Amino acid sequence: MNEPPNLFAQQAANRRRSRWLVAAFLVFFLWLGLGADLLAYGLTADSPPDQYHHVFPWFGILLLGLGIALARWGWMSGSNAVLWSTGAREITAPTTPAEQQLVDVVDEMAIAAGVPRPRLFIIADPDPNAFSTGRDPASASIAVTTTLLSLCSRDELQAVIAHEMGHIKNFDVRLMTLLATLVGVVAIMSHGLRRIMFQTSGGSRSNKLGPVYILVFVVWFVSWLVAPIVTQLMALAVSRKREYLADAMAAQFTRNPSALASALHKIEQPNAPKSAITGGAAHLCIADPLGRDSSTKEGWWADFLGTHPPMRLRIERLNAMGYLTASPSAQTTPAPAT
Repeated sequence: MNEPPNLFAQQAANRRRSRWLVAAFLVFFLWLGLGADLLAYGLTADSPPDQYHHVFPWFGILLLGLGIALARWGWMSGSNAVLWSTGAREITAPTTPAEQQLVDVVDEMAIAAGVPRPRLFIIADPDPNAFSTGRDPASASIAVTTTLLSLCSRDELQAVIAHEMGHIKNFDVRLMTLLATLVGVVAIMSHGLRRIMFQTSGGSRSNKLGPVYILVFVVWFVSWLVAPIVTQLMALAVSRKREYLADAMAAQFTRNPSALASALHKIEQPNAPKSAITGGAAHLCIADPLGRDSSTKEGWWADFLGTHPPMRLRIERLNAMGYLTASPSAQTTPAPAT
């Protein structure tokens, strides 16, 4: 499906996708609960009258309530959870010239983008990178790594911050933060319950289940196994075109597309291992911190699996914008007097 090409359509699409993401998350939890109820019903159906018979969908209600609570937590606190997972340190009062320059650049770009000034964080990481997070422009945060600060000139840093302001203004941060939070929640729960199920599965009680219940159990069990994979694919499948739009908006805010092209070139060069930004937050970054092969290729499969477009293509587009901006032929020449 093609991405909407303009800001307002992108904002509407991100709001719509955020709602669908939460709805899918809740339906998944409801299925896990109702599946457990059905299995409990099958196990207790032939029990003596004086023993427990599972007839009320307690597990369905419980897991649906848990899903609602987790979705609300992801909505309200997901941004803080992402920042905490990276070890980010908030800048409240700059203590170095580099921090002061960063604060000044963020103030400038917030004015240029027409959004409230976001909270500002620094991550001690050898990989030059940056990301934005939050549920809307009023609650947004921007984080940059220490290496990015030392690597980029002022103009390049301004362009990187402008790119992140583009994500904030587009409401990309809402969708991407929800994805990062819910992917992590599902992965943790799946890992824990998978261990429990492996330890308790089998035994004489499973012999009480008929073929239908065994089939339900297999589907329910597989749902837990593949849940982290499915949610991770949801994060990967978010279109790369959001990065192109944020690049274009950065060029608009700074009137200097070549600066972002230069910054992306510098970000791409170092082969430093990432130490703070994990896979769950990788899709938030301006460049893929995991260095996945899919982020360097084109085609429908790479578009599906890659969280970022090939850096080469992004740089080429920005350089083309810079050429058009600087080219005399792009300016209107007044007609000679007659």
